[in-house]
Amino acid sequence: MNPQDKAFGIDRRLVLGSAAALALAGTSMTASGEGAKSPPAPSKRLRQKLADFVVGFDPKTVPAEVVARARVAFIDSIGVAVAGAHEEVSHIVAEMVRAEGSLPQCTVIGQSLRASPQLAALANGVANHAMDYDFTFLNGQSVAPVIPALLPVAETLGATPADVLGAFIVGCEVAARINRSSLRMGNEGGWHITGIIGNVAAAAACAKLMKLNADQVANAIGTAVSLSAGIAVNYGTMSKPLHCGNAARNGVMAAALASKGFTSHVAAFEGNNGFYASFGRALPTDFSPFDDLNKRWDLVEIGFQTKYYPCGGRGHTAIEAALMLRDKLGSRLGEISNIHCLVSPSSAKRINTNYPGDVEAAKFSAAYVIAYSLVHGIPKIKAFTPEALKDERTRAMAKLVTAGADASLSDGFGESPAILRITLKDKQTFEQRRDYATGSAKIPFTPAQLEEKFMDCATQTVSADTARKLFAFVRTINEQPSFGEFWALIRKA
Repeated sequence: MNPQDKAFGIDRRLVLGSAAALALAGTSMTASGEGAKSPPAPSKRLRQKLADFVVGFDPKTVPAEVVARARVAFIDSIGVAVAGAHEEVSHIVAEMVRAEGSLPQCTVIGQSLRASPQLAALANGVANHAMDYDFTFLNGQSVAPVIPALLPVAETLGATPADVLGAFIVGCEVAARINRSSLRMGNEGGWHITGIIGNVAAAAACAKLMKLNADQVANAIGTAVSLSAGIAVNYGTMSKPLHCGNAARNGVMAAALASKGFTSHVAAFEGNNGFYASFGRALPTDFSPFDDLNKRWDLVEIGFQTKYYPCGGRGHTAIEAALMLRDKLGSRLGEISNIHCLVSPSSAKRINTNYPGDVEAAKFSAAYVIAYSLVHGIPKIKAFTPEALKDERTRAMAKLVTAGADASLSDGFGESPAILRITLKDKQTFEQRRDYATGSAKIPFTPAQLEEKFMDCATQTVSADTARKLFAFVRTINEQPSFGEFWALIRKA
């Protein structure tokens, strides 16, 4: 059985376990964080536990399957970032970076300019998240900023691909512990996990790549905690990918400052007004996940969801339900009178039935993605363009879409089931339920699908020949002696 298949059961137990543990202990957090009862104090400061893991991490002792999963994530991220560099939000950020006139030390993915490490990380992060096509790990795209931050640091240091892949694994495992300790922080807290956890993961990964000592790593992580930012209200706008770019830049900055002796609080996570008191107010918190660092590998135990569609992941099961019903209805699409979509309560907070005014909003519009899927079929990159939004058949179909929350549909982490019910003018009804989407741990990508997605993404910005060379490189990233031609391949000519 694919180890990722265990992901959903694990996550549900973690949620229930956290809540039960807190109930038994009688712990809670007040809105202000002042005077609130806290989870039992850890035997060692959480910041230091992470630092010890980062410094002690040895890629030679990591199970081969962990490296294999990291390699797949790296392939997916590079393809998505190269494609995202073609988006308008990336062009705007790249122009701002160009205007800053920083030292041209580092390659910027998909652009012709070079920039300082921090500004390159900013632009890279925006590109990686611009299309909402980057993979989901635990509660959202929690490690989206890590590779965008690592690449400019690697180029500056002359680090090897193996070093970068190892640092990426570190970032993923750090993010998983922070996330698992308060699993409801994103869905119920209203935070964008990419911006509040991804920056800490990026700082830890960069600190590893820079070979900082334990005190420096701890300070980098603590500083990154203070730089956390990102609220869910900006989903569907250019500010969402900016959360990722900002987190990547902050990760580089926190590590760079720590290397010079910059300090942070020893209890940055668990202290009064610390990370959990601030971002997880009144939500169940359990620090025990920090104790299984180096004992279990969440990249395998939990796994990640590789996106098959370039839009918000909460809508992917609804898209696939629509595609199934499209096949059943055939020529009867014109007879539809209503399309009703049911999703879990948490998913209902992240999607809407408004017809989108721009490409960013389209990625979170259930009306748009369902209507497009019924009218045109699989919504790939061309579905999220200004031209596609003008299609009158899609507009007409979208007017028939309604949606609501169904409490019986799972809110378990990693799950976003959907039920789509189509009613025809003669009152005949067709219904389709979809629990897991293509690319999820239950239905993982095949190697062919991974390559297909990469090529489709990369050729949005670079030539097909360059894309093939780039894929050949990243497919064997852990075996490459140096980055060599990689930097030229990810640049726009």
